[in-house]
Amino acid sequence: MTEILVVANRTLGGEKLLDLVRSRAQTVQDVSFRLVVPQTKPTAGLVIYDEAVRESAQIRVDLALTRAAQEGMRASGEVGDADPFLATMDAIAIRRPDEVIVSTHPVTQSGWLRRDLIERIHNASGLPVEHVVTDLDREGLPFGVTLVIASKTSSGEELIERLRAKAAQDERPRLFIAVVPLQDGSGDAPREARARLAAMLDKLQGAGLLASGMTGDPDPYTAAVNALELFRVDDVVISTLPNQRSGWLRSNLIGRVQHATSAEVEHVVVDVDEASTGMASTAA
Repeated sequence: MTEILVVANRTLGGEKLLDLVRSRAQTVQDVSFRLVVPQTKPTAGLVIYDEAVRESAQIRVDLALTRAAQEGMRASGEVGDADPFLATMDAIAIRRPDEVIVSTHPVTQSGWLRRDLIERIHNASGLPVEHVVTDLDREGLPFGVTLVIASKTSSGEELIERLRAKAAQDERPRLFIAVVPLQDGSGDAPREARARLAAMLDKLQGAGLLASGMTGDPDPYTAAVNALELFRVDDVVISTLPNQRSGWLRSNLIGRVQHATSAEVEHVVVDVDEASTGMASTAA
């Protein structure tokens, strides 16, 4: 079996990379792909929890592998070191691939190219390295991306139906990235947030939607801004409880997130019974 190692982060999903991988899948007999996504280094000065950085890379892995499976490709993947050279060489040492494909931004935007990543990988490994340049500012992505911020209402039928309708309206495939902020003041907050996220993803995937997600900062505004830094999105959907039951609405979360991004921000109200949330209505 021929194994091809694919190294990409923010440019993962670019049309040129997808076309190259499809071409290899069609022309190389008995081929499998191994995806490595180095962890994203946030913009200088922006504080993002290490866990959020790692989870954002895992989302890219999960969505890419799901897409590969839909196209009948054999693929596996992992999150790698924040240093793309170390991430690549670690994978090469373990996997022994036959070829490496590296996807980057154009040279004027790529920190990887400024560090001579392509030449260093080739010199250190002796493997053929193909370089794909993806200019997302000019080319865009061949699919839409919706960021969904929700907590207590994350599995509400109104939200799931709105996301299903959004996917149906788009001629392109649409990806959904869910962020469930942790709740303050509880030692069980991480477990509760992950349970809500898992239930939400089950519903989205059960509705036939391509979705992955992560937990976020307890402050929903910070969780949203962090996600907007880590992902390139077309629009944002924020789901809350109604009116004064929602701490998010009382803090003007919708307006603050809209001010922080040029993407469209949509508000979905879900009237969840307080008893079903498992905690007092001080958020969402």
